[in-house]
Amino acid sequence: MTPADLPTAPLACADLGALLRAGHPAAFPTDTLPALAMAPAWAAELWQIKQRSANKPLILMAAGRDELLAALGMPPPQGWEQLANQGWPGGLTLVLPAKGAVVEALNPGGSSLGLRIPACPMALQLLRCTGPLATTSVNRSGQPACTSPEEIARNFPSLALLAPLPWPMGSGKASTVVGWHQGENGSCWQILRQGNLRINIAEIGRSEQS
Repeated sequence: MTPADLPTAPLACADLGALLRAGHPAAFPTDTLPALAMAPAWAAELWQIKQRSANKPLILMAAGRDELLAALGMPPPQGWEQLANQGWPGGLTLVLPAKGAVVEALNPGGSSLGLRIPACPMALQLLRCTGPLATTSVNRSGQPACTSPEEIARNFPSLALLAPLPWPMGSGKASTVVGWHQGENGSCWQILRQGNLRINIAEIGRSEQS
């Protein structure tokens, strides 16, 4: 399939960035699976597109650590930087305690926020243009995630896509998710979902502060 065959012509980075900043959804490649994205203020529309309830949080994706940390609304827990050094940029999503407008938009009623920096030059270029984006996989609830722009175009013909095509091929698997768990006996890091990326949490340490 060529760009001319797609229902909606792919847009250059600057044009797609302007569309996203204006509150429209779009899709772009990453090093794992393609991302369905919107500016955080309009994130609720992503659940409508996916036909999914808002009890499954979205991921905040950005080009740099400072932008992600600023969205937390509180200092990150000890050890986050050691983990980030293992998987950013790359297939690691860190779920950290958070509060404020961004977490309410991406995880309504929740107290944590998933953060990621992709290892994909096209994605990073777009994220530098737009700032942080609310993201999720490109699929309807219960269906497999789309892995190519052609598949996205078939299933979501009105969704704007990032040019140029073809997209770089990702791993085809979701990111590894590591979260900060706060329990009665202390707090620690846990692997919540294992993706292609192997993360060593054994040496990160354990906090005895509940």
